[in-house]
Amino acid sequence: MNTSNQIENFKQLKYELTRFMMIYKFALEEIETKIEILKQEFQMLHDYSPIEHTKSRIKSPESIMNKMLRKNSELSLPAVRSSIKDIAGLRITCSFISDIYHVSEMLQKQDDLKVLQIKDYIKNPKPNGYQSLHLLVEVPVFLSDCTEMVCVEVQIRTIAMDFWASLEHKIFYKYSQSVPEHLTRELKNAALKANELDLQMERLHREIKEIKDAQADEEVLEFQRIMINNQQFNLPANFMKLLGE
Repeated sequence: MNTSNQIENFKQLKYELTRFMMIYKFALEEIETKIEILKQEFQMLHDYSPIEHTKSRIKSPESIMNKMLRKNSELSLPAVRSSIKDIAGLRITCSFISDIYHVSEMLQKQDDLKVLQIKDYIKNPKPNGYQSLHLLVEVPVFLSDCTEMVCVEVQIRTIAMDFWASLEHKIFYKYSQSVPEHLTRELKNAALKANELDLQMERLHREIKEIKDAQADEEVLEFQRIMINNQQFNLPANFMKLLGE
């Protein structure tokens, strides 16, 4: 092969790789926009958002290649696309466990998203204690000449789950040997404590909400009462409706 052909081949390969990585970038931007809209909608209408923050990442070509080698898979872009489903990843951090399922439900109701897989590591934690809800979704990316359906992995966690997972990753990052049993045991205990904290905060959140709801009900009842000469009169709902009309 002469030099001219080699250059053309390299140009074509660079073009295909750039386009390949580009569609995953666009897919992440599409789903991040959806999440931001949901976050702002809840903040504006309910003065509360179940979404604390988000973080996205795209696997580097080097990381993709290493994963394909570990899988003993063919090194081609079609093979990569069918074999690796977490090239584009989005992590959503929530305040409470109930928020995780609420956000998941809202995403699943999006007409243009196709849910391929759900892995619930909250109800069924991994052996090391890891907890998170994983959704594998296909996102439409509208390009100039076609529409590509691109796979994105969405991980939804509480702050406590994210704290544990991030530190666990830092502790064992590039650690190639088998993990000593006592460290594995301590990490799992830490995960259990993080889960206990999540359950405690969930309970407090629910109780505060019940108190606020009760106060709101009391305010409604107060509007339906009047005092005349220290005597209290309850106003019938139909009478209030007629006055309103």
